[in-house]
Amino acid sequence: MPLSAELPETIAIFPLPGALLLPRARLPLHIFEPRYLAMIDDTLKTPARLIGMIQPFENASGADRLHSIGCAGRVTAFSETEDGRYMVTLSGVSRFRVLREVEGFTPYRRCEVSWSGFERDRGAVEKDAGLDRGPFIDLLNRFFQNQGLSTDWDAVRDAEDELLINSLSMLCPFPPEDKQALLEAPTLPTRRETLITLIEFSLHGGETGEMMQ
Repeated sequence: MPLSAELPETIAIFPLPGALLLPRARLPLHIFEPRYLAMIDDTLKTPARLIGMIQPFENASGADRLHSIGCAGRVTAFSETEDGRYMVTLSGVSRFRVLREVEGFTPYRRCEVSWSGFERDRGAVEKDAGLDRGPFIDLLNRFFQNQGLSTDWDAVRDAEDELLINSLSMLCPFPPEDKQALLEAPTLPTRRETLITLIEFSLHGGETGEMMQ
């Protein structure tokens, strides 16, 4: 993982609706669009090998915009299929704030970013002293049944606080705006509270969107 001093001022941006990356988590990606194949090629030539995952959205005029906060991941696994597609894994390094989009000659988007305010992301694994596992897992079980999902419940019960909460935040089928709320949660307990709110809303008839793979 790059040290704070090595985090670049400008990074490649991958605006993928519903795909959430969090610090110290891993996100597998299947890359096949030519512009993003070029993005991977260029990223692998850089010392930090960072790609910024971020949620796009349309403004009132229909223009394709980016949320102000995303999370950068380091390419830690890479393979190529026989037909030229890439299978990569990003390991979450730190969230960032978009300062401005950089104009250039690359087919993919690039942004100048600030890492300030997200020092916690590059520190120790977070704990959540307020996590009451029994009621939380009961709620999660009802949500998974409601959504037709399955999981390894023994692994869920044994997972460390951060791994559990961040993995659920990334994997649960919430709409992009809800994923953004989970990303922007300042601490692990806040993310857990947001996650519980979203699950309860879904169980009480709220709509959830499909995560784009």
